[in-house]
Order: sequence, then C-alpha cells, then structure tokens
Amino acid sequence: MIRSLIRRMLTRAERDLGESCDWLRFVLDRSLPAFLKCGKMASVASARRRCPPAPYHVACALASMREDCGPCVRIALRAAKKDGVPDEVMRAVVERRPEDLPPELAAVDRFASSVLAADGLEAEGREAIRARWGDAALIEIAIGLGAAPFFPIAKRALGYAVSCSASPPLVR
Repeated sequence: MIRSLIRRMLTRAERDLGESCDWLRFVLDRSLPAFLKCGKMASVASARRRCPPAPYHVACALASMREDCGPCVRIALRAAKKDGVPDEVMRAVVERRPEDLPPELAAVDRFASSVLAADGLEAEGREAIRARWGDAALIEIAIGLGAAPFFPIAKRALGYAVSCSASPPLVR
C-alpha cells in the first residue's frame, strides 16, 4: 500500500522535475528503509531558509555540476528558477563565466569552487558570505554543498547517472 502511494508521488515528481525517478523506484522496490533515507537526504538538500536563493543555488548547482550528472544539474537549475533566481545568473554558472555574475555571487562561486576542489582557498569567500548574509546563510550553503552531490553519486553507484555531456542541454 505505502509503496503504491510512493510510486504515484514519484510519477508526480517526474512531471514536476522533468526528469526520471527510475533510480528511486529501484531503491523503493528493494528497500523501503533505504528509500526513506533518500527522502531524508532530499530534505537536507533543500534546507534553505535564511540564505537568499541566488547564493544558495549557485553553490548547489556547482556541487551538482562537479558530479557530472546532467539530470541532477537540470533539477538544480529548475529549483533555482522556481526560487526566482534569474536565468542569466544560472547560465553564467553552468557556462563557467563567474566574471558575468554580480560580485557577491562571483564570491559565492569562488567559495563553492574552492570548497569543492579542497584547495584551501575558501577563507576569503567564507568571510564574504558571512559579511553579506550572516552565519545562517553560510551554514545553509555548506549543507547544500555537502548534500547536493549525494544524488548524482547514488545514481552513478546504482547505474542510473547520465553524464552532462550525454544528456540534453542544461540551459535553454
């Protein structure tokens, strides 16, 4: 009974996301507890409350892009659009043109890129985020950076990931 309800929810999610949820059906069919844990990760990944949409989505899109999963990046871009982030901002992120971002978002791009590369150069960006939006925003960006890669990594491990280069265009 619960699985059939969840399957209907996944079908609705596919319409909303514009992407397949087959990997989640696979998990659901084999382990309801594991599926529920994926749901918890989705909750963690969408934990933005105090951070403005644009810096949060810039960071999360970069984390998804790093994992090279086209559908996951498109979902991140749709979430940004739904939260009112201008298309030109996300286009600059996807096309790796941080110089075309407003200065405060270029700082987020540099920060997120440094964190993801583990290059040790994130201190300046961290302080810029704190100064502009506060510690709550920094925490939410940090959680987004950590949670966003879960989905592409899990999909790749299960054989459901589609490379950005092998999927339809990310920005239309």
